[in-house]
Amino acid sequence: MITVEQLYEMLRKIHEPKGYLFNKDKDVVSELLKGLLINKDRYGYMSCPCRLASGDYGKDKDIVCPCVYRAPDVEEFGSCYCNLYVSKQWNEEKIPHVYVPERRPPEKMPY
Repeated sequence: MITVEQLYEMLRKIHEPKGYLFNKDKDVVSELLKGLLINKDRYGYMSCPCRLASGDYGKDKDIVCPCVYRAPDVEEFGSCYCNLYVSKQWNEEKIPHVYVPERRPPEKMPY
């Protein structure tokens, strides 16, 4: 099984060149990455650890990390919904750290 550290390095190499950095708070990042690995084990895919997954990949593909909401969230707020991926300005505290509202439509929620 892949470790949190291995997942961190793998994802960092893919997403940093695209301008998506990990939150500078390593504890937050570690917990979120653990959640991704738990969801991978539970569902077979890494659904967002901050949202409820249905267990059906087809229904959840919008919240497979990185979710489809990451780009607009980071563009508008400097951070994705769960604060895993952030902009350089967010990490450098050049923009305010505000609550990122849920963009996922209610009809996609499993409850």
